[in-house]
Amino acid sequence: MSKLSEAWTSLSGFLLLGVGWLAFEHYYLWARLVRDVGLPKPATWTLTLSLGVLAVSIPLGVFVSRLVPPAWSVWWLTPVYVWIGVSTLLLMSVVVVDVLRVGALLASGGSPPMEADRREALARLGALAAVTVGLVASGWGLREGRRVRVKRVEVPLKKLPPELDGLSIVQLSDMHIGPMIGRDFVEHVVKTVNALAPDVVAITGDLVDGSVEDLALQVAPLANLTSTHGSYFVTGNHEYHADASRWCEHLGQLGVRVLRNEYVEVGRGEHVLHLAGIDDYESTRFDIGHRVDLPGAVAGRDTRRALVLLAHQPKAIHEAVQHEVDLQLSGHTHGGQIWPLGWLLRLGQPVVAGLARFGATWVYVSSGTGFSGPPMRLGSPAEITHLILRAA
Repeated sequence: MSKLSEAWTSLSGFLLLGVGWLAFEHYYLWARLVRDVGLPKPATWTLTLSLGVLAVSIPLGVFVSRLVPPAWSVWWLTPVYVWIGVSTLLLMSVVVVDVLRVGALLASGGSPPMEADRREALARLGALAAVTVGLVASGWGLREGRRVRVKRVEVPLKKLPPELDGLSIVQLSDMHIGPMIGRDFVEHVVKTVNALAPDVVAITGDLVDGSVEDLALQVAPLANLTSTHGSYFVTGNHEYHADASRWCEHLGQLGVRVLRNEYVEVGRGEHVLHLAGIDDYESTRFDIGHRVDLPGAVAGRDTRRALVLLAHQPKAIHEAVQHEVDLQLSGHTHGGQIWPLGWLLRLGQPVVAGLARFGATWVYVSSGTGFSGPPMRLGSPAEITHLILRAA
C-alpha cells in the first residue's frame, strides 16, 4: 500500500467528519469575533481571509504530514496543532461569553432592541473578553504541554503477598512519539523512570504516531529503561495506524516485552504476581491477527495470585471485573488533555483519569505522558505514574 493510500485510510474518518466541525468552529469564531464587532472593512477582510486559511490548513497539514518523514512535517504541524488548541479555547471562551450574555438578558426579563452602535460596542467588549481569556488559557496550556510530573499512587491488593509489599510499577502511557514529540523528550522520560528504580515498567499503549522506519531513532532510548523485572508494552489504538505488528517486533528488539493476550509471572520463587496484557479494542478493525482476548490472556493462571492487567482503554474494566483482575492500568483518555474535554470522554469511558474501584477491581487511568494533537495541556497535567502496590 502506498503512503498516499495509507494516509487516506488512517485519516478518512477525520477528513470526512472533522471538516464539518472545523467549518462550524471557524464560522462561529468569524461571526462573533469579526462580523458582529463592526470592524473597518480592511480589517474585516484580513481577518476573514486569515480564518479561512487557518481552517483549511488543519486537514491539509495533517493529511500531508502522513506522506513525509516527521523531521519534515514538524515544521508545519507545529503551527497547525497550536492553532487547533488555540481555536478550541477561543471557541469555548466565545461560547461562555454568549451564554453569560443570554443569561443576563433572561434575568432582566428581556429588553427593547438596542441601537446598532451600542450593540456593536457590547459585541466588541464580549469579543475582547473572549480573546483575552482564550489567549491566556492557550499560553498556559502551551507551557504545561511540555511538562511531565511524577505522580505517586499507592494501591492495596488483597492477594499480594507480604513479601511483595512495596513492589513498584512505573506506568508510561500515550507518549505519542512522532512529529511533535521526539528523542529529547523520550530521553528525559527514560532518565526520570530510571531514577525511580522501579520493579516493573508498564507502557500502556499509544507509544507512537508513525512507522518504525520514521521513528526508530526517536524511540531508541527506550532500550535504556532499567527495572528489576523488565519493561512491558500493550498496543493502543494509534499503533494500529502505524503497523502495529512491526512495532511489536521492534520493541522486542529494544528489550521491551510485548504482552499480546497473555500473562507473565513477576517476582521471585513462590512470591509472584501475574502481569497480563491485551491488544487494543481497535485491533479487530485490522486484518493482522490482533484482537482483544482477556479470557485467553488469563487462561490457566493461578487465581490465588494477584493479577495486574495492562489494557490501553479504561472500558476493559467491565470484563476485567468478571475475570477477577485486581488492578487494571490504562490510558487512552489523556485525562481530557484540555479542560473541559474530559467531560465528553465520560460518554465512552467509565473512568477518565485517576484511581477508581469497580467491585473488587481497582483501575488506574493515566492522564498520559505526552500529548496528542495540540502541544497543550490544561487542567490535566502529563504524568509518569509511580504505582506502589501494598499487601492489604
